[in-house]
Amino acid sequence: MKVIICGGGQVGWQIARHLAGERNDVTVVDSNPDLVRRAADTLDVQGVVGFASHPDVLEQAGARDCDLMIAATHSDEVNMVTCQVAMSVFGITRKIARIRAQSYLLPEYSDLYRRDHLPIDVVISPEREVAEAALQRLAAPSTFDTESFLDGKLQLLGIELDAECPVLETPLRQLTDLFSTLRALVVGIRREGRLFAPEPGDQLFAGDQIYVFAVTGDVDRTLDIFGKSTRKQERIVIIGGGNVGLGVARALEARTDRIRAKIIERNRSQAERAADALDRTIVLNGDGMSAELLAEANIEGADAVLAVTDDDKTNILVSVRAKQAGCRMAICLINDPTLAPLLSALDIDAYINPRATTVSSILRHIRHGRVRAIYSIGDAEAEVIEAQVMGTSPMSGKAVREVEFPEGVLIGAIRKGDQIVKPTGNTRIEEGDIVVLFALTSDVPEVERLLQVSIDFF
Repeated sequence: MKVIICGGGQVGWQIARHLAGERNDVTVVDSNPDLVRRAADTLDVQGVVGFASHPDVLEQAGARDCDLMIAATHSDEVNMVTCQVAMSVFGITRKIARIRAQSYLLPEYSDLYRRDHLPIDVVISPEREVAEAALQRLAAPSTFDTESFLDGKLQLLGIELDAECPVLETPLRQLTDLFSTLRALVVGIRREGRLFAPEPGDQLFAGDQIYVFAVTGDVDRTLDIFGKSTRKQERIVIIGGGNVGLGVARALEARTDRIRAKIIERNRSQAERAADALDRTIVLNGDGMSAELLAEANIEGADAVLAVTDDDKTNILVSVRAKQAGCRMAICLINDPTLAPLLSALDIDAYINPRATTVSSILRHIRHGRVRAIYSIGDAEAEVIEAQVMGTSPMSGKAVREVEFPEGVLIGAIRKGDQIVKPTGNTRIEEGDIVVLFALTSDVPEVERLLQVSIDFF
């Protein structure tokens, strides 16, 4: 499969890393020669220096026989024109564009993306993806990561274990015996910076970050078993009234349960725009770092603070100050993933990485056939793959214990018809079943072989 990725920044580089690792023919295009050189030197990809929207640059990148174009430059307009040129000049049939400006995404302008107007097949909005990720964090307040699978019937929970966790130093197989009716399974453990798929005899220790699949109806019980609160979030303070903060506030207002939200926004015009767009949310104009303003927002009585400004350091410092003032939970947005290891020491409960959410969204849209969903964990350390089992798959008709999964792969759940099954060694995998797998990145190619997919596109 030949793929051209326009934009060699973090998003483009991560997508190229995934697709090149799956033996696709990938070319990265960027006007910055340093970004192109980095991609070509560190990944098995080709690089072309130039403006992605220029036809001669795309031709040099191999657009004549390209199967998929991903436009992820920093400019919405360049991404749009690139997709137009890809279709009009080269007839590329599948095009994905990252679009940031919300005015391009308003429902009343949806005709913009009709094939006979602006031929973009999939539009990815990082701000909307991040807002959705923030809402998922708020829905599971004691997790540092969460994602839905199987049409919302299964949750992936990232849980950091503390010294009060009641099941520390208990072998995982014993947990299964103790809580036999619990539809939950530990599939990943990050310990001292290393992520691995656990064996049944492995124990859990304080400081571990674990990834657990839990049927949605068993999420509260799962969190309780691992010593985490399931307290409902009713009072939210949002720092930053831009597209992300505004998107979260709108979603909270649309809920049937009554949630009291406040926004603190430094820019006056942005604060006025947020106030005009919202009905029940209180908008305060000022610096979120101000202790006086945080006190005015009643931060000590808040269930959660969500720091989503465009500055990582501000988000981290505001989160720390809010926790010290008595706020029960802090979630912050960080663009630099190297800052993530610092957050636990600073008592920040969860973070959102916009690049990771965007990469996961793009991967989810470009993979087709039997692969229904993809979620990237950490700094591309692992993937969660939801896929339908084909009759030709080596897994089909076998019990789980009979399938030769690599060490870094665990099957977390199986959907048989309308029933979600917690897999055991004796569970038989049949054609048509939908499986959800945790796989370390190095083992993804073997998962594709077991699923009988080569990550087909569209």
